[in-house]
Amino acid sequence: MRKYAIVADTSCEITEEMEKDFKIDFVPFKIDIDNQNFVDDENLDVDNFIDTMLESPNPVKTACPSPGDYQEALEKNADAEEIFVITISSKLSGSYHSACIARDMFLEDHKDKKVHVIDSKSAVSGETLVYTKLVDILKENLVFDEIVKKITDLVDNTQTLFVLDDLSNLIKNGRMNKPAGMLANFLHIKPVMKSVDGEIELHEIARGMNSSLNKLVKSIGDFVEDTKNKTLVISAVRAPESVEKILDGVKKLYDFARIEVTQTRGLSSAYASDKGIVIAFEK
Repeated sequence: MRKYAIVADTSCEITEEMEKDFKIDFVPFKIDIDNQNFVDDENLDVDNFIDTMLESPNPVKTACPSPGDYQEALEKNADAEEIFVITISSKLSGSYHSACIARDMFLEDHKDKKVHVIDSKSAVSGETLVYTKLVDILKENLVFDEIVKKITDLVDNTQTLFVLDDLSNLIKNGRMNKPAGMLANFLHIKPVMKSVDGEIELHEIARGMNSSLNKLVKSIGDFVEDTKNKTLVISAVRAPESVEKILDGVKKLYDFARIEVTQTRGLSSAYASDKGIVIAFEK
């Protein structure tokens, strides 16, 4: 019997190398653009999805995994003694609530198992960071309650920052005031945003993408003094040049022990839009 298993919704993105370290089962979001339906799984053509999204004047509609979806994933991993489920911030989606319902139903039939649902209080690279640190913690072979405490402390000491090249999706989906968003786009304002207890807030204003990326890198120092032995995760929506710029800046200013770069899936691309960048790190 396996000791551990990890399940996550598709706001979490990992590389093939990361999955070799510890396999993860994903429970996908469903996304609608006009009359087209997409499932955010391994079969999604992300480039086609993004192009379809950009061509539509209408907001993207997303549906989080249902309790039944999560229960199916838990049953698939019923040979593990302890299962950890990672979700997008409960303040951004109903995914966490669905996972908690599924956990309770699963435990009714599997009273000898232990399941903990982790509210990442973040999304995209923030959720990926939780996955990477959870894998590290599981390797310590701690008891269940100790694992829960360590990963909870990690969540509370994680910072997520992001820069969007295009604010149109936030405007279309009601995440940003329309007049303010349109003015920002017109003036080429690229704000550095931050996650605060799972909610999105403005951190700093910049004009032009290069200036915003510079401020994004420097903003890391606003939250953490010592980056030694810590991890940074960078998630990008078709933005290799921006990733390289961030990597160059980070390596000059900080000494992160580990830096991971991932490409966004459907859900993250739907909100970050084309060329968006999201970073997360331990404080």
